[in-house]
Amino acid sequence: MGIQHIAHTCSHLQNASRARLGLTSIANNKYNLRLALALHRAGFISSVTRAGPTPPDTNTVLTGAHVEEAVTSANVATRRLWLGLKYWNNEPVLSKLKLYSKPSRLVTLTLSDLEKVARGFPAGPVKGLAMGECLFVSTDRGILEVREALDKKVGGLILCTAS
Repeated sequence: MGIQHIAHTCSHLQNASRARLGLTSIANNKYNLRLALALHRAGFISSVTRAGPTPPDTNTVLTGAHVEEAVTSANVATRRLWLGLKYWNNEPVLSKLKLYSKPSRLVTLTLSDLEKVARGFPAGPVKGLAMGECLFVSTDRGILEVREALDKKVGGLILCTAS
């Protein structure tokens, strides 16, 4: 079910950035959280905050003074991840998310194939990376950007590209 969550998240984030939203929410699960943190590390989104069904106050999110309410069995289903989207010169930083692995077809690459893709050459069904593009890989060490995976010398399941 994890790749299904990633597929929904990718399409939602692409639609939200095209609609020029400043803040959007996605379902709170471990796959979405790991992808959101990887996108945050890569600089595509500005903030990741866990909150309830209503968005958190932007001043507390920006200053880091946000106090999270306790998660109980009564409110766990209403928890959301609130993501702040970034814009530069009135254009979205995250303009395109392309999903590679689908629930019916999972795409995995070895370390040598990841090196080829990072240098811009195709490997299997994955095209080489262009300038400003990032590839996200699900490994046994979490969801990493392809350059982080090469530093840690691990291959894995190819999730999506972001540009």
